[in-house]
Amino acid sequence: MPANLTPQYKAAEERYRKAKTVEEKIDALEEMLAVIPKHKGTEKMRADLKRRMAKHRDEGQQKGGARSGLHIVVEREGVAQIIIIGPPNTGKSSLLAAITNATPEIADYPYTTQRPVCGMLHFENIQFQLVDTPAISSTFFESWLRGVIRNGDAVLLVADLSSDSVVEDLDIVFQQLTSAKIELIPSLSQATRADSIARCVTVLMGNKADSEGSGDREHILREFYPDLPYQRVSALTGEGLEPLGAMIYDMLRLVRVYTKPRGHDPDRSRPFVLPQGSTVVDVAKAVHKDLAENLKFARVWGQTVFEGQRVPRDYVVQEGDVIEVNA
Repeated sequence: MPANLTPQYKAAEERYRKAKTVEEKIDALEEMLAVIPKHKGTEKMRADLKRRMAKHRDEGQQKGGARSGLHIVVEREGVAQIIIIGPPNTGKSSLLAAITNATPEIADYPYTTQRPVCGMLHFENIQFQLVDTPAISSTFFESWLRGVIRNGDAVLLVADLSSDSVVEDLDIVFQQLTSAKIELIPSLSQATRADSIARCVTVLMGNKADSEGSGDREHILREFYPDLPYQRVSALTGEGLEPLGAMIYDMLRLVRVYTKPRGHDPDRSRPFVLPQGSTVVDVAKAVHKDLAENLKFARVWGQTVFEGQRVPRDYVVQEGDVIEVNA
């Protein structure tokens, strides 16, 4: 069975080859393990990745490296993995429970979340995997959290609109992330892992919008962080939660397309989700590698073409296109 390795895996593999330090090698291997397809064709590759990771950790400990302790890889589900981070008591777990099927532990004291907690956010006919993580403060930053954030597709940064120290608390989060070589950015076009710095596209969420004085604190928050996309929400009342799926979808610049056998209707409950700019060949690859290799042409039903129009291999698919692949 072919491995069908994704571009994200190949980029991490290239980063591993160029890594100069043990820490950089482990980061790359963690990402490779997180994004590699899970099937029989990759069993040996996954075992090799784990073997190399253990070898580099031993190497780091022998050299006196600081990287030790628990290492966690969150297996992917859905079309994208979104990491929820923030200072203590911002209501991250309450948000996860409000918008997904997850049942995290929720309490009034800080650091309730000790391990990643996952839930699925439904957006129309697709799902995003949301991952709640331990709070970040000046004295608390889990060693494994660095890899989890770097391996995600996007970040939801949660701020507490009920706290007078909302800006100061976020400043500490940014300081910790900078030390971990992670930068939060507003646009996917700026996302990269060049120079070992992971630049993660991010939405800033002002939670507890129902609290007294939240408007004034929100105004101050936006003055300090004007560049990040922002959403005002309340896990308690549900304010601002409904548009979240669409925000994530648009932020990640995705398109949904549907395939159909000749003479049959498409199954619109199961779209193929691809990056904007993907072509008919990319759609064929998503269906099966052999189909892409033997592709001659395709017919497309969509808003920018005639019904059933014949298109070449390099035709760029659009949102909602129906593709009939001819091999």
